[in-house]
Amino acid sequence: MSRRYFGTDGIRGLANTYPMTSEIALKVGMAAGKIFSNGGNYRHRVVIGKDTRLSGYMLEAALMSGFTSVGMDVFLLGPMPTPAVAMLTRSLRADLGVMISASHNPFDDNGIKLFDADGYKLSDDTELRIEKLISGETSDLLAPADAIGRATRVESAQERYIEFAKRTLPKDLRLEGLRIVVDCANGAGYKVAPEALWELGADVVKIGVEPNGRNINDKCGSTAPDALVAKVREVRADIGIALDGDADRVVIVNEKGEIVDGDQLMAVIAKDWNDAGKLTGGGLVATVMSNLGLERYLKGLGLGLVRTPVGDRYVVEYMRKHGYNVGGEQSGHIVLSDFVTTGDGLVTALQILAVVVSTGRTVSEVTNRFDPLPQVLKNVRYAAGKPLEDSRVVKAIDAGKAKLGEAGRLVIRPSGTEPVIRVMAEGDDERLVTRVVGDIVEAVKSVAAA
Repeated sequence: MSRRYFGTDGIRGLANTYPMTSEIALKVGMAAGKIFSNGGNYRHRVVIGKDTRLSGYMLEAALMSGFTSVGMDVFLLGPMPTPAVAMLTRSLRADLGVMISASHNPFDDNGIKLFDADGYKLSDDTELRIEKLISGETSDLLAPADAIGRATRVESAQERYIEFAKRTLPKDLRLEGLRIVVDCANGAGYKVAPEALWELGADVVKIGVEPNGRNINDKCGSTAPDALVAKVREVRADIGIALDGDADRVVIVNEKGEIVDGDQLMAVIAKDWNDAGKLTGGGLVATVMSNLGLERYLKGLGLGLVRTPVGDRYVVEYMRKHGYNVGGEQSGHIVLSDFVTTGDGLVTALQILAVVVSTGRTVSEVTNRFDPLPQVLKNVRYAAGKPLEDSRVVKAIDAGKAKLGEAGRLVIRPSGTEPVIRVMAEGDDERLVTRVVGDIVEAVKSVAAA
């Protein structure tokens, strides 16, 4: 059965447009609720959180209606980070967790992410089971009148998550003396992230904390860190922390106003945990897009780097299967499985701050672990067909690999959401890298235009 609704990270689309409509959200609640409320002689529970998008109210109400109609009790969290929803699903012993968010996308998009009772994103098989029920006669799923579920708002959700995040640090570690600028992207972390940092003793300067339903990720947050850079320089902060709309990823800005990406953050945490005897798996898990400089840095420490396809679910799947506790993406979506089951921007930032405090070094000194190799990425749009199977493109790719040799790396992949071929190369010689990417891009264009 082909996937009709679910993509690589739940269901996502333009709000109030198929499939991101109240009707589909209602059916998702009914279908997922039916699957996760089978078995066991007890009241089945689902936790629902959301970010700050205008459409979140509409989708929350539809999902709540769907779940209660099939007999599940609903716990409403309100605006909360995605990792908080995953954590509270476990903490409240729920059967299912739901996050209403389109992450770093503009406000007029939205999405539905589902988590199992352990806080992990659902398997492909479970998503297909949900799709099958959505496409069928949903009236058959309804519970009897005396078994309809109840909905309750969890007033302590924010405090629960803040305490959880603080407990990921050593008990006696405090942030006194540090001036921290935190940019919450007018998103899900706008209350909990500044509060957690303040409770740990930091001098906190907040931006991106005035959501109005339409300004999430708008010229702020981890995908647009210019405002954070400017504020760090203005107030002479020790560090800047930028979250995205659902707070599952983070970008750091050092005291010089320089942006630090996820590759450098993973390098810091991997070395710190390895030195403390806490790192498992013998290295970390990243995607094919992580810089070759990270791989070389880890190799110098006697650690390995395993690469997966792009997407945090592939990183997490490999980590779980092979026993790694650090993994993530260059974008700042970092999973620290000793604490969380998905990316957590706040928890990742706290681990970096722990190294800063324990070493007494500046953020720039702590996070400058390796010199990234020149990396060039270009996207080529095509109308139809499979350009990567054309002999001219295959020839150009083979030639590029030969030119780069052991001194570089080439990644060619089609986008999972649009008709685009992504061409990325990196290596020690920037001019060679640029030329290799250009040759492949031209080959794809010639095929796409034919």
